[in-house]
Amino acid sequence: MKPKALRDYIIANSEGRKRYIVAIAGPPGAGKSTFAQALLLLLKEKSIQAKIISMDGFHLDNSILVDRNLLDRKGAPATFDTAGFIHLMNRLSNFEDDVVIPEFDRNKDLSIAGSSIISRKDKVLIVEGNYLLIEEEPWTKLKKTWDQTIFINPGIDTLEQRLLNRWLMHGLDTQDAKKRTLSNDLPNARYVIEKSSDSDIQIF
Repeated sequence: MKPKALRDYIIANSEGRKRYIVAIAGPPGAGKSTFAQALLLLLKEKSIQAKIISMDGFHLDNSILVDRNLLDRKGAPATFDTAGFIHLMNRLSNFEDDVVIPEFDRNKDLSIAGSSIISRKDKVLIVEGNYLLIEEEPWTKLKKTWDQTIFINPGIDTLEQRLLNRWLMHGLDTQDAKKRTLSNDLPNARYVIEKSSDSDIQIF
């Protein structure tokens, strides 16, 4: 489904509803954030009030990861505040008043609390993250939240190159970039691909 067709589908299916929540899942490096931003702009072209929520805002702080000996696994399921994220999604699906959410600052490599607000006027919420469709507890608690699900998977070879380039752009040398990609990012990617449930729409 092309982006504009997806936009029109969301508008049609959200008609008469207070809120419509779209999950965009996929492995790291799949292009979830880019796709979410493109969809947001298309919705705004039609004057639909929408917001993006990234699961990355629920990364545990590096100091906690050091204490738990998980810093080298940052991005793996155990390195997120999963309970906090699930609680947030329950609040948003229950259409509460303004909800304050955290966001992840990639330059500072940390989550910043109170970075954005989801208001009652935000009808379409675009949620993006690696583990949104995982068929294991506690992630399955999110199922009831989604009105529409999208899974992006460009393939392991493409992911490996993208993830390697991402680390190089962050200033790592080639050896360290390869180490992080092969020891952490790709295992996380394979886990997402293998353990995610079927989605309404798949993008390759």
